[in-house]
Amino acid sequence: MTDQKKSVLIVEDEEDILALLHYNLIKSGYNADCASHGEEALASIAAKKPDLILLDLMLPGIDGMEICRRLRDDDTTSEIPIIMLTARGEEEDVVRGLELGADDYVTKPFSIKVLLARVQTVLRRRSVLQQHVDGEELIRGDLRIHPGRSLVLVGGKSVDLTFTEFRVLEALASRPGWVFTRYQIVNAVRGEDYAVTDRAVDVQIAGLRKKLGSCGHYIETVRGIGYRFREDL
Repeated sequence: MTDQKKSVLIVEDEEDILALLHYNLIKSGYNADCASHGEEALASIAAKKPDLILLDLMLPGIDGMEICRRLRDDDTTSEIPIIMLTARGEEEDVVRGLELGADDYVTKPFSIKVLLARVQTVLRRRSVLQQHVDGEELIRGDLRIHPGRSLVLVGGKSVDLTFTEFRVLEALASRPGWVFTRYQIVNAVRGEDYAVTDRAVDVQIAGLRKKLGSCGHYIETVRGIGYRFREDL
């Protein structure tokens, strides 16, 4: 059971899966609402602002990728955690979902126990971040990172990062000079036993460098191993 009731919106057009998820979320102590197509999902999110969204990719009307993009582009919904549900386990789909700012993904068919554990982990991670709103600021050259506020400044100007990009940057910048393998980056950002490809990590790093602009070179590639944050700043 959860310590307090969190609200979860299930966006899924397969009735059997929708009913299964709804039953198990309620049983586990969550408030759960349902939507079976994209337009209905967006209307529900605007009205209720759930604590987390389980989002199927293959939906009638507006698909899951487009819903994710719209939510991340809207300041009122950009921080809502999203776990994508997909029958498509191909690498490009996973990468695209992470690029759009999804917090996690689960491929069908899935274990209910595993999915519920992912829900709990994502909600706990967000709760911890919200509790530490006055976390210690990291200053690295022209880069300032406010961990609790999920705020990044480059030369005094705010940079808009996804949740995952922010966590990658925070992990690297917290230990300048330390070489992180891709596996260690995944663990730092999403926790152990999170199945993700090397390509997905590389995509996050590439997007992060681009957004950091003049500070993008602070993140160095260590060929054959992973990445590190420069310490000679």
